[in-house]
Amino acid sequence: MAETINSLEDLGTTAAAPAANTAPVHEQKLDSLGRAYATGKRKNAVARVWIKPGKGTLTINGREFAKYFARPVLQLIVKQPIVASERLDQYDVNVTVAGGGLSGQAGAVRHGISKALTYFEPALRPVLKKGGFLTRDSRVVERKKYGKAKARRSFQFSKR
Repeated sequence: MAETINSLEDLGTTAAAPAANTAPVHEQKLDSLGRAYATGKRKNAVARVWIKPGKGTLTINGREFAKYFARPVLQLIVKQPIVASERLDQYDVNVTVAGGGLSGQAGAVRHGISKALTYFEPALRPVLKKGGFLTRDSRVVERKKYGKAKARRSFQFSKR
């Protein structure tokens, strides 16, 4: 079977060379048209994002970005990864988003843009990771249980 080890010196001689502690190398992932594709998710919303070099236009479901997300807070959320990576007017972003509400869709688009940026330009990964844009927010609405008014709320108690 295997050699028996009687002392610490024997352990040092039989052990394999220590593996180099290097970080994984991230490569550029592009499709045949030169675009980077990524999927972003938040709550029940799923966003499919394509990024290619361009003038900085952002299209969501075939509509202009500012018209789809009318609230300034949602616009801020969507633009966060582009602003953090300082690539505001360098990429054209095309997004198809479905499911959930506007807030969840904005979070999904932000997640998708962040992932697509790292696929197009792997050097941006540390900046986006530090900002927390690559982490998928896994919080979803809790399901309703039987015998309850909502997920956790009980019906009103009456002694009589």
